[in-house]
Amino acid sequence: MSQVEKIFMPSHPLEPGDRYGILSNFEPGIRTLPAGFQIAPPFRPIPVDIVLEKDVAVTLRDGVTIYVDVFRPAGSEKVPVIVAWSPYGKGQGTSSSVMGVFGLVGLDNSVVSGLEKFEGPDPAYWCAHGYAICNPDIRGVAHSEGDSVLWDRQEGRDCYDLIEWLAVQDWCSGKVAMSGTSYLAVSQWFTAAEQPPHLAAINPWEGVSDVYRDLVLRGGMPDTGFARQLRDYSFWGHSQKEDILAEADRFPLMNDLWENKIPHFENITVPAYVVASYSNTLHTAGTFRAWRRMASQEKWLRIHNTQEWPDYYDEANVEDLRRFFDHYLKGADNGWEQTPRVRYSVLDLEGGDRVNQPAREFPPEGVASTKYYLDARSRTLSPEVPSGEATADYDTQSLPGLVSFTARFDEETVMVGYPKARLWVEAKGADDMDLFVLIQKLDAYGTPLQQFTVPNQGGVVHDLTEHGASILRYKGADGRLRVSMRHLDETLSTDAVPVHSFDRIEKLAPGEVVDIEIDLLPIGLAFHPGEQLRFVVSGRSLLGPMMPGLREYTPANNGQHIIHTGGPYASYLQLPVKVG
Repeated sequence: MSQVEKIFMPSHPLEPGDRYGILSNFEPGIRTLPAGFQIAPPFRPIPVDIVLEKDVAVTLRDGVTIYVDVFRPAGSEKVPVIVAWSPYGKGQGTSSSVMGVFGLVGLDNSVVSGLEKFEGPDPAYWCAHGYAICNPDIRGVAHSEGDSVLWDRQEGRDCYDLIEWLAVQDWCSGKVAMSGTSYLAVSQWFTAAEQPPHLAAINPWEGVSDVYRDLVLRGGMPDTGFARQLRDYSFWGHSQKEDILAEADRFPLMNDLWENKIPHFENITVPAYVVASYSNTLHTAGTFRAWRRMASQEKWLRIHNTQEWPDYYDEANVEDLRRFFDHYLKGADNGWEQTPRVRYSVLDLEGGDRVNQPAREFPPEGVASTKYYLDARSRTLSPEVPSGEATADYDTQSLPGLVSFTARFDEETVMVGYPKARLWVEAKGADDMDLFVLIQKLDAYGTPLQQFTVPNQGGVVHDLTEHGASILRYKGADGRLRVSMRHLDETLSTDAVPVHSFDRIEKLAPGEVVDIEIDLLPIGLAFHPGEQLRFVVSGRSLLGPMMPGLREYTPANNGQHIIHTGGPYASYLQLPVKVG
């Protein structure tokens, strides 16, 4: 592939407003925040004296200068440092926008000091336990020089330079780690792949690992609602920022630009504590992908049953993370290496979730990929291939615009791992299909079961999640594919997880029936006797946008979608069933 140039646009200028916190002004210098200091009334006071080195200039390898804030314990002891790398303002923890996010999900602002970066580690806790925190304004953000890029190997090189600068500061022990959720997790894949010598451990807590497949063109569809929000509201500065929407529009197929936004997983060898969930329609696929493909021999995976922000700031989880960092950054003989390599959750959706289930791998041992065949005549799922061929169809321009297939379980059934669908499909009156699939759990009476992932379950969150805001309410595992993009990447695909190459378009001819594979998000789901599974195939998204206020994707569908089942067209749903 020839090298493709990025597309840039002017950054939003810095201007007063709700997006900026108390520490956002450019004020280089060193000050000490005394124990008991409280940045603002809602936030927790700090428990120890903290030295704040504000707006410290760091020069990157290409001569660009970025500015960082460093919080470190007072005193002369050398300490390790944790980096929170993102475009979100380094003083944004006290902004009304971040406080509003905490309010939306039901987190009390008193769980943090307000000194933390959005989605990053809290200096109040970590400085009290002998760590420094570095909050950078990355390339092109705020007063830092250069043009911003979005989730790119360039960020890995930049963060490499920052890590090596931090490691030789007179207050630093020479050990550097990274932590944080979402953007702060994504940047860790790219940085670790560059192998900075002083990076001792990483802690990616849910984040995409392939910008094409996870963010802008999932399933080959240009669903750019969240990409627009990232572009428009996260890069504020004096120069230019990457226009990810223009790139998605100009380059709808995989090319060098998109390849550059996939980290070199095989180069990630540093110890890693990875945190994932089944329910984040932006982050889940990417987190599990990176976990599978990274080369680290010392890697741990914990799959929780909530949403990343409550999980990240949960006191017990912070303590658990400190055991990991103490082991790798301080050499503590604390038994961390005895921690199960995988701790997974099994969702019940009726109040009986099982969490921290130990395993040596994911999917855990004893899981069998089991085929449930679609039967268009009975609209059921069955372990046997229907003998007779049949079709189920829907009109993409009218309701209901979908077809369903159900299975009832006579005995306790647990599924943990990667589901996929293999379908034989046909388009009538069109040469392409945008297909959406969903696995739902139904109770014994056929009622769909759902579960809020956040502590706030009030009226507003009910409204927001009725259709959309899927990260706040779990409704099942979904997948999607534009059928003309069905070609599989044979080097990356496995039987459990199909991977599409997205490098060619293969339109449908009239009357042509093609078989496709669709990967769905991983699941951990328990079915009690009498409960049911519903598998839905639809011409529109069944979950809506992933976050409140995002623009919803309009599928490029026309005509009828026909699903062929039985006989030579043995369409099936493959599920990871735990045996015994």
